[in-house]
Amino acid sequence: MNSSHTSCYRAFSIILFIGILLNFGFSFGQNEFLNQNEVDSLKQIANNSINEKIDILVLAEIVINENNPDEKLFYSELLISQAINESQYRFVGIGYLQKGNALQLQGEYHEALKAYFDCLELSNKKNNKESMPNLLVSIADTYSMIGNSKSAEKYYEEAIILLRKKNDSIDLASALLNAGDEYYKTGQYNRALINFEESGLIFEQLDYEIGKAYNMGNTGMVYAKQGKDELAKDYMNEAIEILEANEEYYPISEFLNYISDIYQEQQNFEAATEYANKSLELATKHKLKDQISNANLQLSELMQNSGNYKEALERYIQHDIYQDSIINLENVQNMANLEVGKKEAELKVETQKRKNQRIIIWSTVGILLLISLLAYGLFRRHKYVKATNKIIAAEKQRSDDLLLNILPEETAKELKDKGRVEAKKYPSVTVLFTDFKGFTSYAENLSPEKLVKTIDHYFTEFDSIVEKYGLEKIKTIGDAYMAVGGLSFDEMDQAKEMILAAKEMNAFVTKAKHDDYTDATFDIRIGINTGAVVAGVVGSKKFAYDIWGDTVNIASRMESCSEAGRINISEDTYNIVKDDFECEYRGKIAVKNRGEMKMYFVN
Repeated sequence: MNSSHTSCYRAFSIILFIGILLNFGFSFGQNEFLNQNEVDSLKQIANNSINEKIDILVLAEIVINENNPDEKLFYSELLISQAINESQYRFVGIGYLQKGNALQLQGEYHEALKAYFDCLELSNKKNNKESMPNLLVSIADTYSMIGNSKSAEKYYEEAIILLRKKNDSIDLASALLNAGDEYYKTGQYNRALINFEESGLIFEQLDYEIGKAYNMGNTGMVYAKQGKDELAKDYMNEAIEILEANEEYYPISEFLNYISDIYQEQQNFEAATEYANKSLELATKHKLKDQISNANLQLSELMQNSGNYKEALERYIQHDIYQDSIINLENVQNMANLEVGKKEAELKVETQKRKNQRIIIWSTVGILLLISLLAYGLFRRHKYVKATNKIIAAEKQRSDDLLLNILPEETAKELKDKGRVEAKKYPSVTVLFTDFKGFTSYAENLSPEKLVKTIDHYFTEFDSIVEKYGLEKIKTIGDAYMAVGGLSFDEMDQAKEMILAAKEMNAFVTKAKHDDYTDATFDIRIGINTGAVVAGVVGSKKFAYDIWGDTVNIASRMESCSEAGRINISEDTYNIVKDDFECEYRGKIAVKNRGEMKMYFVN
């Protein structure tokens, strides 16, 4: 599907979370959560006692009920410290658990795992076996969020074995649903359906409506992947009805997008557009940013297929606001055109063969005529086949060149040899993002032709710079440009080469302000980060090479936190290039969903 699927089962983390607290022996007001006003009142009591001993129950109530991840983290660490001093180990466990939850909300997944493992270690020391299954699910969930499916599956399986020994059906059903979703993400559809079938039976027995809805929706997504479109729509529509009654809007938007994708595969573009618009309307109403982005991407492709290119471009721009991926349609279309050209050349060869056969038949009229016509026909045939082979070879070379323009050489060779590409993990690459300041307002007053000409002027030069330093262009997203270095495993200086390329890009943009090619006077922001990524080809139609991982997200954040005309790099990149470039430390800067991060300007 076009829109990136975010697992819908996360709504059940609250069930597992309550189970963990009860297993630690902690009760909070008959298992009901406090509202924010009540939490603020408790925080006031704690703050007034800051120089005295704070009631440990007050601290526990705060960390359990606080929604702000920064506040939750602060009070969790306070609870851990005080509980250790008082040897109140059940509260130490609650502190570590809530610290992990806070860090997970901030996107600090590795730190969250450390807190969860501290909690698990404490449970082992105190022989608290009851809390372990749900803690294992929290650990598995976090591994799933960072894309480590192997570890996620391992901890889900361990948790399910332990949960089967407990008399707690809701925890087991939730864990089965989570694990099934992980199997879905890794293409293990039969295993996913087995899990969903078992969890669905449990939710049915418990008459748990939300559980049944998520289970049915995820089952529908598996059927969609297996090509069982009608069955998939039935399951997802029934899930949507239940979720609407319970005001669960996030998964509804996801399921609507999936149904849209099914109709698109069936060439029913009217129904596909209707469901995509429903998804966008719902996501916009409830400010669900990921779903707004996914719905706009879905609609942009639908508009493209219907020939409404102006609307498609507008949807691309909306999608670009949320920094999502988009396929370079121009290159893909060129690839399609070359395949058509190759088939036409092959057809010409076949036509000529039939023509030569007719010549040979008529040549049997007489020996002399036969000899002359046969000689003439063989000569013409040889000449034509030779010329046609040159055409085919040229077309094949053009196809290969275009494929190399879209994919790295090693990946292109694998695609041609095997017809598919296995995803690969690269332990250290350097990712660059650029963005033009003021581009949107400039583009609003420009014709589409001139807009494309202007942006092509810049990106063509960027392509030359990237090629010069042996880097890989990944894609363009509106006026943003993304490149990566280090995909050959042996590029030791890829971080240094990326910064040199960034400097040349910046210099070109500055120079372009004074040329006569365009009246645009852009400034450019550049962000760079180094770390691990997973790379591969997505899709079987209109495929595109892309990279994923936390490293990509941080590089994007480096660009958005940069300034006009400056190159902003992360701490990881700085540690690699600090001996090669003069860098200016900017301090710790708040980053959306990331907390504070150290950043540096390259001078």
